[in-house]
Amino acid sequence: MKRIEWLGTSLNAVRDFPQDARTLIGQELQLVQAGFMPADFKPMPTVGAGAYEIRVREGNQYRVIYVAKFSDYVYVLHAFVKKTPKTAKPDLDTAKNQYAALLKRKKS
Repeated sequence: MKRIEWLGTSLNAVRDFPQDARTLIGQELQLVQAGFMPADFKPMPTVGAGAYEIRVREGNQYRVIYVAKFSDYVYVLHAFVKKTPKTAKPDLDTAKNQYAALLKRKKS
């Protein structure tokens, strides 16, 4: 089973979610760690190759963007509360920047 590496503020963001949302996100991430796809997800090619968004609707809409295509870890790039029908540009930019930094780190 792959380990999880939380990048940027993603862990703190998830810790701020309500307990029910945290539990569901944890269950979804366990599936990803074991090599399966989460129950409710969406590919995020605008973030980068192999990036996906876990979608949890528990009162509000909670999102976790991750990449699991590497052999060592599941990297959680960004986590946030979705407040509009379309994912906000700052959230996409944060995930893209974390992914770019991850790729740069893995090359060196």
